[in-house]
Amino acid sequence: MLRPRLYLLAAALLWSTAGAAVKLSTLSAYQIASGRSLIAALVLWLAFPAGRKRPSLRALGVAVAYAATVVLFIIANKLTTAANAIFLQDTAPLYVLLLSPLLLREKPSRGELMAAPIFLLGLSLFFLDQLQPGQLLGNGIALASGVAFALTILGLRAASSEGQVVLVWGNLLAGVSVLLPALGGPTPTVLDVGLLVFLGVFQLGLAYTLFNLGIRETPAVEASLLILLEPVLNPVWTFILAGERPGPWALVGGSIILLATAWRTVLGARSAGSPAQRTTAEQ
Repeated sequence: MLRPRLYLLAAALLWSTAGAAVKLSTLSAYQIASGRSLIAALVLWLAFPAGRKRPSLRALGVAVAYAATVVLFIIANKLTTAANAIFLQDTAPLYVLLLSPLLLREKPSRGELMAAPIFLLGLSLFFLDQLQPGQLLGNGIALASGVAFALTILGLRAASSEGQVVLVWGNLLAGVSVLLPALGGPTPTVLDVGLLVFLGVFQLGLAYTLFNLGIRETPAVEASLLILLEPVLNPVWTFILAGERPGPWALVGGSIILLATAWRTVLGARSAGSPAQRTTAEQ
């Protein structure tokens, strides 16, 4: 079906605004990470009564992976370049590709195996003229966020019936885990408060709600490839809002990923709609 894949693309669109918001904010990484997650937890708790339940042990594990993902990504954005942070986090499809058969018993199709290197080629070109050496701590944290993101994708796929519980508790854990260092940061401006509300409600809360809806009916590997639309759009927003200009290789890589995303969206929808077409598409 096309709708779940559109949910995933919409989630990627919302996620892609994080880089510009972090660049525009004067708050510390801990303040942003804690503030947006606590706001997201409150919004999701109010919006989804089912998410207020006590999590199972499995859901709690996924919530921990989710909390690590969202906190580590913000910290990485403050310690290294935005390009480094998002590129290293979006190595998640590699881990999903390796772990999906083991944890979910979902064997990647030939089409997905063919699509993975195309997406990675696009990502590599996209950051060829921006990725910088050094800043090892920030790069390491960004890489760790990619591992946590892969585990979140796999976990939400496996625990789809508890997705809302994972999101509420994951955001609560994320917000509380860095609340203490967040209290010692600079005084928020009006813009900072507005950015936190946007990040909590839309960039995190709504985005992961859409992602949870999409991952229910989309194989984990395909979902992890579709959301690579995020690193393509991220520099667009940072250029428009923060004046960060993408390089020529970024434009080439972005074009490749956009075309590959469109291809996987259409092909995945057709395959899901017809068993015969699915067999043909995967060959």
